[in-house]
This record gives sequence, C-alpha cells and structure tokens, in this order.
Amino acid sequence: MQKKLNIKKGDTVIAITGESKGQQGRVLFVNIAKSRAIVEGVNIISKHTKPNAENPKGGIIKKESSIHISNLMIVDSSGKATRIGRKIDEKKNSSVRYSKKSGEVIK
Repeated sequence: MQKKLNIKKGDTVIAITGESKGQQGRVLFVNIAKSRAIVEGVNIISKHTKPNAENPKGGIIKKESSIHISNLMIVDSSGKATRIGRKIDEKKNSSVRYSKKSGEVIK
C-alpha cells in the first residue's frame, strides 16, 4: 500500500530547510516511493554533460534536483506556509485537504 503524502503535483510549496530555504515553486513531480519531489526553481544543481544530439557543445546545465517532502510546506492562498489536514467533505463524500492555518480547502 502506498503512503499518503500531503503534497501533490501542481501544488505551490516553499522550502523550509536546506540550501534552498525560503524559495517557492510549483511541484513538477512527486516520487512516492522515495518521498521526494522536484520543485520548479528549488534545489538547482549543475550537471556536466557530454556533447550529444540535443546539446552539440555539451557543457554545464542547471536543473532542478529532487528534495525530500519533509523539507517542503504547502503555501495557501494568503501566501504563507501551512500544515495540511484531511477531512471528509459531505458533498463529495470523500476526503479533502485543508489548510490548518486558515481552514480553507486546498484544491
């Protein structure tokens, strides 16, 4: 059984620790098995590449690396980091995520 994570693809998150502390971005990919996510503009690394068809000169490419989910917090509509809770929505009869700080439902 897969574990439930509070962060999904498309969420806006902020890095709360590490070298990228304070940087915000959108989640591009979530690896559930390793509890890691790739976030746009966060945890940038320099990758050395050989010349190939895509990049005939080769060189150094800057790209996002994965960051552990525990180092990320979701940003709610007010622009502040918040913890996530789950509650049952009577209309949909399913579980929804909500912001513990403001109480509003996160889409």
